[in-house]
Amino acid sequence: MKRLCNAILVALLGLTLAVPAGFAAPQTSQTQQPKATTTDSSQTSQTQDQQQTTSSDEDKTMKGVKPGSESDVNAIGHRGVGGGLDLYSMEREIALGKQAAQEVEKSSRLINDPVVTEYVNRVGQNLVRNSDAKVPFTIKVIDSDEINAFALPGGFFYVNSGLILRADEEAELAGVMAHEIAHVAARHGTKNATKGQIMQWASIPLILLGPGGWAGYGLYEGLNLAIPLSYLKFSRDDEREADFLGIQYMYKAGYDPNAFVSFFEKIEAEERRHPGSIPKVFSTHPPTPERVRRAQEEIATILPARNEYIVTTSEFDLVKARLRRIENRNKLNDVKTDSDKPTLRKRTDPSGDNSDPNRPVLKRRPEDGQ
Repeated sequence: MKRLCNAILVALLGLTLAVPAGFAAPQTSQTQQPKATTTDSSQTSQTQDQQQTTSSDEDKTMKGVKPGSESDVNAIGHRGVGGGLDLYSMEREIALGKQAAQEVEKSSRLINDPVVTEYVNRVGQNLVRNSDAKVPFTIKVIDSDEINAFALPGGFFYVNSGLILRADEEAELAGVMAHEIAHVAARHGTKNATKGQIMQWASIPLILLGPGGWAGYGLYEGLNLAIPLSYLKFSRDDEREADFLGIQYMYKAGYDPNAFVSFFEKIEAEERRHPGSIPKVFSTHPPTPERVRRAQEEIATILPARNEYIVTTSEFDLVKARLRRIENRNKLNDVKTDSDKPTLRKRTDPSGDNSDPNRPVLKRRPEDGQ
């Protein structure tokens, strides 16, 4: 019986691992030295287009970096990032992310302003083109004060308005977005779901050996059709890898990677001043001082130096100001909506003391002739 159970487990693993091929990897986008550290809105698109050409500075491989490895920024897009045991094809990953995205949008209010959404999408797509991601990205803005952004499996990416308003420079925003894009490129969501699935399979022999036999296995199948969302939470090792890759992606897109460090130093200072002010989602991240130290080491050891980086743009400042007006208007509308709600007053007990002076008093009309 034990041999039969082992054979069944092996067969299940073999069937599930035979997944269809996913999307082809995007072509590597080489970048050249960006323009000045601060550009106006008319220069933004031109600068991003020019980042697709080869830079002599970037072509240099840092000493000690193995060509084609995960540390080789010149090989982005052709490094095998996201490889390893994963029971989900690209098609299944996109379907999983799409379903989760529908739930997110049911419970969230999106920013639909075309200027804001187009700008955030453009910044994000530029990072995606300079990443190892193999799925198309859909990027939207959520109306929320929380400093956060998250990307679901399959490239469904949400940026909170609070993050945009809290960033002081476009490069800081790009750093956080690059980190989330790295989670998708490394396929952390489906890999974690795979671990959960294998843990479930490990219990199949115990079920078969139990009194229920194959009937017990049928009950198990009926109870485990969906992967729990808890498997989509990222471990600290996942967060470290997302930091490692995200810094490379923002560098490849032309941004100053030191902005990633400055933003998390800002987060650390905020947490010291106001404990508990940082969203709970950061609880799974490595301690901020550790993130800062590792990021600084990565910048110094694997990223070729450049003379110029993109730090911010005038368009970022304009979009940020526009978003702040939208946020204020939405909050004002929420206050008006609350004030328009009817006020309910508790009915006075007829047998009690009706001492409310504003309550109408009813008197019986005297009959005629009395």
